[in-house]
Amino acid sequence: MNPLRRTVVLLNPHGLHLRPSAAFVETVGRFKSTVTVTHNGRTANGGSVWDLISLAAEGGSELTLEVDGPDAAEAMDALVEVLNTVPEDV
Repeated sequence: MNPLRRTVVLLNPHGLHLRPSAAFVETVGRFKSTVTVTHNGRTANGGSVWDLISLAAEGGSELTLEVDGPDAAEAMDALVEVLNTVPEDV
């Protein structure tokens, strides 16, 4: 089976900082699939907060998600939802 790929615009105006990265990693942990995130040619392990933060993705950035595994479709939907979440304090 081929991995699923989707490009998502990061809606959080604060970018992929600690809290949204932690929420993303927590969501990855609920699934068996492996996740990679690419931004501006740099790839990060979707299960690592520090890898995600190192991407320095700002609000409005395009991120490419690649999800591979037995529950890839469900994982992709959940992860896109996390990235589409805008904090209430904005």
